[in-house]
Amino acid sequence: MTDLRSSEIHDELEGDTLHEECGVFGILGHPDAATLTALGLHALQHRGQEAAGIVTTDGKQFYTEKRMGLVGDHYTDPATLAKLPGYISIGHTRYSTTGEVALRNVQPLFAELEVGGIAVAHNGNFTNGLTLRRQLIADGAICQSTSDTEVVLHLIARSKQASSSDRFIDAIRQMEGGYSMLAMTRTKLIAARDPIGIRPLVMGELDGKPIFCSETCALDIIGAKYIRDIENGEVVICEIQPDGSISVDARKPQSAQPERPCLFEYVYFARPDSVVAGRSVYVARKNMGVHLAEESPIDADVVVPVPDGGTPAALGYAQRSGIPFEYGIIRNHYVGRTFIEPTQQIRAFGVKLKHSANRAMIAGKRVVLVDDSIVRGTTSVKIVQMIRDAGAREVHLRVASPMIFHPDFYGIDTPDRDKLLANQHADLASMCRFIGADSLAFLSIDGLYRAVGGEPRNPQAPQFTDHYFTGDYPTRLLDQGASNNVRKLSVLASNG
Repeated sequence: MTDLRSSEIHDELEGDTLHEECGVFGILGHPDAATLTALGLHALQHRGQEAAGIVTTDGKQFYTEKRMGLVGDHYTDPATLAKLPGYISIGHTRYSTTGEVALRNVQPLFAELEVGGIAVAHNGNFTNGLTLRRQLIADGAICQSTSDTEVVLHLIARSKQASSSDRFIDAIRQMEGGYSMLAMTRTKLIAARDPIGIRPLVMGELDGKPIFCSETCALDIIGAKYIRDIENGEVVICEIQPDGSISVDARKPQSAQPERPCLFEYVYFARPDSVVAGRSVYVARKNMGVHLAEESPIDADVVVPVPDGGTPAALGYAQRSGIPFEYGIIRNHYVGRTFIEPTQQIRAFGVKLKHSANRAMIAGKRVVLVDDSIVRGTTSVKIVQMIRDAGAREVHLRVASPMIFHPDFYGIDTPDRDKLLANQHADLASMCRFIGADSLAFLSIDGLYRAVGGEPRNPQAPQFTDHYFTGDYPTRLLDQGASNNVRKLSVLASNG
């Protein structure tokens, strides 16, 4: 999910990181629906740490709890869960831009419609959301949030279809972009995935009850069984029948397109213990390091990961190169964004708030520093300097993904194009000088494809969504060119 402020500038310490916008979880027909949803969201916390929401129903009315902050800060409280009775539940964990504190944007969003109440949550971004929003407002709609999810509710409300399921399908067929979406009514749990499968969504089962979530790790935490991935363009409708049984109606698009999962799920976003589109994320990341070692070897004494994202790739690099692997950087897991105030004094601490050099493993050595990706490069500058300050003789930076040249419009919060490191330097040598390393190398696009899918990229029909590396956007981008108006609208909404 992307609110309309996604292109605003982050503070220095957070602006050099790509952010997935959210994770979703839903379960139907279970007496502990809210508790299981809270546990599932906890497993998906890496997909969004700014806010979380849960909506439940007991078949008579809906209940909702939305809180800013981490899942564990609120939904471990029995008093909070007691406010969420019922046997159907959907939940959402969200990342928002710096300064966005509007609780009204926290999902799931709920509306009472002619066909009854419905709650909706989604992961990803609609590339025609603003275009449709303007059309709706011009036609008299009133928008209460700056979330593009609200557009879906309006389209459901205006649909001429008879049932809530058909109205939902009618609405999402008008949406373009990359998304996985959950909706719930008093009797139904509905799951949908975008036509080319950019964002992930899986189906599981616990005690015979269906579950949908963003990643398999959310199934593992509650002991649920993985059933399958929701196919690209598919809508699955699960409904509790009058006799208590649950029907499952899977509707697939008439003209299916080839699936193109987002490569950044493997590079950065998904948890390493998850399986995305049938591929182990951990194995893919380790393979990235193997191919990186083959493409960009260097004489060195130790391979050090930039934690935590660079760890599997560093292991692969070390094993393929024969250079010993060591934890040369220790990460402080207890520093959150709320602690890091954007004051000059705090900024001066730099990455040391989150990372510390392990001098015993670095001093006097030639270090291969392995990271998963580079966005603006400001963090890389500080980490390389930190390694040098710890006594390293040489620092060779190896990046387990290609250079990022293009922004994303499918749910990844990326800087503007001119702020990406790859677009600020004429060549690799200039980039290396800026970072301060002795050498710099990125994994090739074919190397990344081999690491994830086992074969090089097919330029005529790419197997994955990879526009941030290649500029090959898989859908139309109808909302682009209106970003200034988007920003003004969001600022007014946040101050009002």
